Amino acid sequence: MKYRDKSIALVIPCHNEAQTIEQVVTDFKNAMPEIAIYVFDNLSTDKTKEVALQAGAAVISVNEKGKGNVVRRIFADVNADIYVMVDGDATYEAAAVHKLVDKLIDDRLDMVVGCRKVTADIADKAYRPGHQLGNKVLTQSVTKIFGGKFTDMLSGYRAFTRRYAKSFPALSQGFETETELTVHALELRMPYGEVSTAYGERPEGSESKLSTYRDGFRILGTIVRLFMREKPLIFFGLIAACFFVVSILLSLPVFYVYMQTGLVPRLPTALLSAMLMLASFLSLACGLILDNVTIGRQESKRLFYLSTTNTHEPR
Repeated sequence: MKYRDKSIALVIPCHNEAQTIEQVVTDFKNAMPEIAIYVFDNLSTDKTKEVALQAGAAVISVNEKGKGNVVRRIFADVNADIYVMVDGDATYEAAAVHKLVDKLIDDRLDMVVGCRKVTADIADKAYRPGHQLGNKVLTQSVTKIFGGKFTDMLSGYRAFTRRYAKSFPALSQGFETETELTVHALELRMPYGEVSTAYGERPEGSESKLSTYRDGFRILGTIVRLFMREKPLIFFGLIAACFFVVSILLSLPVFYVYMQTGLVPRLPTALLSAMLMLASFLSLACGLILDNVTIGRQESKRLFYLSTTNTHEPR
């Protein structure tokens, strides 16, 4: 079965979601009967797999722990024109699947993100203030570094074209995969969009796998690594500038005394200043070399992206 002449796959990363997975599968079946549903069970110790099978989903086991590892398997194992990815915790609005898919098709995009909106009465339980603040800080960090206009970078509800899915390298392992998904679209300058979707609280007895501080720092570390990997000239240029400024500041008193007396009494300071200046030039050289490597890698990724059959037919 196809929706608007496109094969649609719903892919659900899961770890211990036996309480909610049946509801997720049923809600999406009712919302879009044409959708093919795949549950990717990630080392669950409860009955997630059995419940998903009973609900009518295809189940694929992933034995490497972490959402990033699951996403890698999803894009490798599932073939479809359009992929809809959603968490298995029953917090996302199944009825919004039409909005995501229709926007992807109508606007000829490669990725659409479902931006979470919560009502005031459940905001503290569904979307904790710490999570909201962390999401805003991390999203703004990515948009400042890589550009773009994302407002909810960490949303787990997204739609992708096959061209996006088959060109995504999926290098991360855990919850930082949403950051990688976002940066991949920005670096290849893919067309993307956002739609608002309702976001609810987890059913009673269901527990979030997300740790505010631990996963927040992991995501922040991923942003730094992606900054270094995708924009090395700017990254190492900033380091070089810091070394350069400190070197100059340390050398000024030494030069002043030398001009006055012809002596260099603060030899350790002079040596430190010289070493920092050398480090500055080395950092800049690393940035220049890696920038050329990055350009070549991005060209290869872009060509592979373009070589993948697109789901959008020309008008």
